[in-house]
Amino acid sequence: MKQAKHDLVIIGAGPGGYVAAIRAAQLGLSVGCIEKESRLGGTCLRVGCIPSKALLESSERYIETKEGLDAYGVSVGTVEHNLPVMLKRKDKIVTDLTKGVEFLFKKNKITWYQGQGRLDGPGKIIVEGGEGTEIATQHILIASGSKVARLRGVEFAGDRIGTSTEALSYPEVPQHLIVIGAGYIGLELGSVWRRLGAKVTVLEYLNRILPGMDVEIADEALKIFKKQGLEFRLGSKVLAARVEGEECVVECEGAEPLRGDRVLVATGRVPNTDGLGLESVGINLDERGRIPVDEHFATSAANVYAIGDVIRGPMLAHKAEEEGVACVEHIVTGYGHVNYDAIPGIAYTHPEIATVGKTEEELKEAGVEYRKGVFPFRANSRARCISDVEGKVKILAHAKTDRVLGVHIIGPRAGDLIAEAAVAIEFGASSEDVAHACHAHPTLAEAVKEAALAVDGRAIHI
Repeated sequence: MKQAKHDLVIIGAGPGGYVAAIRAAQLGLSVGCIEKESRLGGTCLRVGCIPSKALLESSERYIETKEGLDAYGVSVGTVEHNLPVMLKRKDKIVTDLTKGVEFLFKKNKITWYQGQGRLDGPGKIIVEGGEGTEIATQHILIASGSKVARLRGVEFAGDRIGTSTEALSYPEVPQHLIVIGAGYIGLELGSVWRRLGAKVTVLEYLNRILPGMDVEIADEALKIFKKQGLEFRLGSKVLAARVEGEECVVECEGAEPLRGDRVLVATGRVPNTDGLGLESVGINLDERGRIPVDEHFATSAANVYAIGDVIRGPMLAHKAEEEGVACVEHIVTGYGHVNYDAIPGIAYTHPEIATVGKTEEELKEAGVEYRKGVFPFRANSRARCISDVEGKVKILAHAKTDRVLGVHIIGPRAGDLIAEAAVAIEFGASSEDVAHACHAHPTLAEAVKEAALAVDGRAIHI
């Protein structure tokens, strides 16, 4: 077995792991990063965030060309999609970006070990795979990400009954896609295949979509998605899913079996802690299978840290990145912090849905007095110009201090607009601060300004 030594070894080269590795190298540490897959970037880059957004963009351009250009005075002939080309484009984007991460590793002199990383007592990691490597290290950072949550009674069967990984590469457009779960992943991929011609039925255990999101925004999204042709069966408890001949059969409590030719299971993810050897350093998981950490991401074992999907909080790539940077900066400089109230979440459907900070329901539950400002995109001139007027901006501010507590947007480019709100929350801005800042005209961002004005009943254009 080979021998190696580093100041810091990171298990996992997803967004949290590879960003932490780069920042640690910038700070002067000798860094090794262990990744079991043949490409860097983790689930997000290889089979998650990036490929799904590539297909969302392709399918959105297709449906706009097919159904939406007449409104702009553009007439086209017969429009058809080319699924193989869409999939090839998606794969090329992923390949180019994974190569980009490899380049960054070389640039920052980070050593990549391909294989499964396993802790073998204090300060020692075994890389299982190939000839194997034993690494001595002062610090260990676990960033091993998450895996798809299994659903009792569901029999996975390749791309017939599978996860988002399979749904990103269906060889043909399903006739009837059954989506189990109305969260971000289910709605995004359901939207892709609906645009390309599939009948899509979304099953959700709760009586609402987008669990955890502001209810007012989620309710508006449900109405819009129904108009786009997605079928929803809320309050559906899935008991079983299996393949029967050429069909997939999904059984729900109190309902007739549902039949289709593809099933996407999008019921969430769970921490990926299998085979890490945590017991060798005395780390015990919490009741949800996560690694407990303190405010500086330190575990109960000396010099062992954890970030991203294996610890508490939302399973988001950018959350893991922020934690990775904060963790290694604390190791080196003694300071590192993440403001969890300023981490946005985005569904890249059409319209996009973006959120940061507290929801109205959370504020009510906590007994926080607040004021609300809402502004519809229908009253925004830029939204009118691009014929994309569905949705609204909603700002929640503290009733006494006026500090922005939460911002929720459904509408065009919501994923970009939410950045302003995240900065406002990070810096403790008030709705008056946002309203006072000059926003260029005509832009979608003016809707954010108007919503901030609306907190105080001063919106101009409505």
